[in-house]
Amino acid sequence: MSAHMKADTTSGNRGLAIEQLLIFEQDTKGATGVDLPDVPKVRERLGGMKNAAPIGLPGMSEPEVVRHYTRLSQRNYSIDTGFYPLGSCTMKHNPRLNEKMARLPGFAEIHPFQPLSTVQGALELIDTTARWLKELTGMAAVAMSPAAGAHGELCGLMCIRAAHEAAGNGARKIVLVPESAHGTNPATAALCGYTVEAVPATADGHVDLDALKLKLGPHIAAVMITNPNTCGLFEKDAIAIAEAVHGVGAYFYMDGANYNAIVGRLKIADLGVDAMHINLHKTFSTPHGGGGPGAGPTVLSAKLAPFAPVPQVIKVGEKFDALEHAQSPRAPTAFGRMKGYHGQFGVFVRALAYMMAMGGDGLRQASGDAVLNANYVMARLSKDLTPAFAGPCMHECVFDDGFLKGTGVSTLDFAKALIDEGFHPPTMYFPLVVHGALLIEPTETESKASLDQFITTVLALAAKAKTGTAADDFHAAPLFTPRRRLDETKAARKPILRWKPVAPDRDGNGASASRQAAE
Repeated sequence: MSAHMKADTTSGNRGLAIEQLLIFEQDTKGATGVDLPDVPKVRERLGGMKNAAPIGLPGMSEPEVVRHYTRLSQRNYSIDTGFYPLGSCTMKHNPRLNEKMARLPGFAEIHPFQPLSTVQGALELIDTTARWLKELTGMAAVAMSPAAGAHGELCGLMCIRAAHEAAGNGARKIVLVPESAHGTNPATAALCGYTVEAVPATADGHVDLDALKLKLGPHIAAVMITNPNTCGLFEKDAIAIAEAVHGVGAYFYMDGANYNAIVGRLKIADLGVDAMHINLHKTFSTPHGGGGPGAGPTVLSAKLAPFAPVPQVIKVGEKFDALEHAQSPRAPTAFGRMKGYHGQFGVFVRALAYMMAMGGDGLRQASGDAVLNANYVMARLSKDLTPAFAGPCMHECVFDDGFLKGTGVSTLDFAKALIDEGFHPPTMYFPLVVHGALLIEPTETESKASLDQFITTVLALAAKAKTGTAADDFHAAPLFTPRRRLDETKAARKPILRWKPVAPDRDGNGASASRQAAE
């Protein structure tokens, strides 16, 4: 518990903000919320691995458990309670209809080990979702199994590697990645066994085409371009990049994490793209963040389609079947398998429900609204903040910390002050090519009223910072949260991942080691 909360009230509570102990600190010996039968005596079958001591679960009544988790949920900032301006994350409202579809018994209760004859509807749904993705992108094939964006990147690069090896070009060991790309791009290339070389950006935030061309040659396997890029800009030289890359026998991979800015407005096949992953959980709804769920289907050009991984859903006559084995007669050049089963099925249900409800015209409007909202935010804030690049932008806009110069206030301080105002902060210090970056993505689902409220708050904080006398206030923020500013560096480097009890002193006082370390 932070000291300021102890001093405010006798209980430590502040109105409806109830102070909450760790669940392990609420243990009452013998308490339970359920009646369980006595465990019968049976022959031990644990191979000598029987527990030597209780496993340490706290004893609690049902009301105590319900209150504990309800109180924790009330401390969450969520898209249901406020605006999420996180750039490159697309934290938007997701229609509840999609959740209802995903909970239908025929979808929610099936099992991947069921006979194919009993899951024809599920296979049809996967096939229909794939057809939508191919139609929207203009690509020849799509691998549906990748579990998320970076997994989809890996799928695309593995298809590229398989294609090079099949053509006798296994000596190509270098992948070019722009400085403005998502950080997963170089990591994925390295994981796939490639050496990564960076491509610089121009002063206006785009890939330096001339520098890229100088690096091309017979040793290059692929180029990975994020488009729109992390500077919130469309790579206007995409076609020229594709032509140059193809000219040396390499492949053009496009990171589709920002596809929500262009869906319905162009077919990426027309840009000369060979592979692109699509974050269904960003472009086509599905709540995400905090670890999932997600899905990263990877669309492929005709040249890469033969190497797509298994499993693959196919239609034979009026029935659906599945290609399960790579290098089999039915999938002779498939490079292998990305994950078990057929991808994140619940995400497919949500994505298809979203696409069918929106239709092609609705998807086009959504991407247009995302771009419109970002440009509105950029136009309103540009007078008092410092845009990193001249507009117009795509679905997100980037500001550097120039407007804070000489104020004693950092980007981090500014973000913490926004928390006190009831807003989740924008993405900070990313992209790395922008000093002190604030990356804002309003998404297509926010109203003008909510954007105006956010803009008014940001402008007021900027004015306050520029007085030059409010640095201490910014350094102290946030003041109105259950916990004050944390040492995030220490938390990342020395996380406390396990609760350990501390023996009480002679007066009967005790506390957990984790709580003591946090205070």
